[in-house]
Amino acid sequence: MLDSTYNQKKAEAFSEGLLDVLNKSAIALALSLGNRTGLFEAMADLPASTSEQIANAAGLNERYVREWLGTMVTGRVVNYFPETRTYQLPAEHAAYLTSSGPYNFASAMEFIPVLAGVEEGLVESFRNGGGVPYSEYPRFHEVMAAESAQTVVAALEPHILPLVPGLTERLEEGIDVLDVGCGSGKAMTMLAAKFPNSRFAGYDISDEGITRANEEAAENGLANVRFEVRDAANFGDVEQYDLITSFDAIHDQADPAGMLAAIAKALRPDGVYLVQDITGSSHLEKNLELPVAPWLYTISLTHCMTVSLASGGAGLGAMWGEEKAIEMMTEAGFKNVEKKYLEHDFMNTYYIATK
Repeated sequence: MLDSTYNQKKAEAFSEGLLDVLNKSAIALALSLGNRTGLFEAMADLPASTSEQIANAAGLNERYVREWLGTMVTGRVVNYFPETRTYQLPAEHAAYLTSSGPYNFASAMEFIPVLAGVEEGLVESFRNGGGVPYSEYPRFHEVMAAESAQTVVAALEPHILPLVPGLTERLEEGIDVLDVGCGSGKAMTMLAAKFPNSRFAGYDISDEGITRANEEAAENGLANVRFEVRDAANFGDVEQYDLITSFDAIHDQADPAGMLAAIAKALRPDGVYLVQDITGSSHLEKNLELPVAPWLYTISLTHCMTVSLASGGAGLGAMWGEEKAIEMMTEAGFKNVEKKYLEHDFMNTYYIATK
């Protein structure tokens, strides 16, 4: 028997919302496929075309392309003209589904199948604790590097560096810079090319990420940057760097407190620690109006938190929040921690910390 307070209209509205979630989840998966197969890039350069013409332009199988287009048309991503059986990607949509626009959402959709691929391990962790290790995410570094390239790396020179007064000028003169949790090293590689008088280093625990970083640095002939496999919490440098950065790297560490302490120790007395991390509060109720909160909690559950727990770590998760971040930086030895925001970036908070 239903509770006397049961509201049928409210239940039906919720049910309709769930149907919308189901449809949009399917579209998200198809967007990922469109990005990985190059279909959006191909369609952006085509007029209204048949499925065969689109498949030929992308070098793909027509039958698969035609079925994929069914999702794109009914998902209102691609226009369809039944009289000519042709499909068109509107320029306004292409701007956010290709590499030529301000942000490629199709690229970001690749996180969906990557994270869904560890569902069995997550179910096991729900039941027995522990977590899913980095090794179970075969494409995560690749997808994360692509995301970093279009968010952090693209914004470094025009937006992020100016958050610290005089930093660009110091980089031009020549300083020592370290990126802890550097992943594939794209940020340091870009800065090393831009500021040849400065010296750059990147540490990460991932062999895969460091191998890619060193390969890219060698391909670009950069002698002022090095990448090493190091434990972020125990890399042992003492007052060696004028600038240390962490981009989306603290919250998924096994020992985030140790990492922050090691960074404080490695920073020179007048140095700066520049951090980019996920925005939001440490208190759930304060994140109800955060536009991407469900996504951020989910990526935390399916990656950030669980990889830390897999190593017996703290399991902070992506939604550790600004309050906890400032508390931990202060405990690590940073006397001044300032929050900054970028107008175009609703996903991240930037911290400037000094000793």
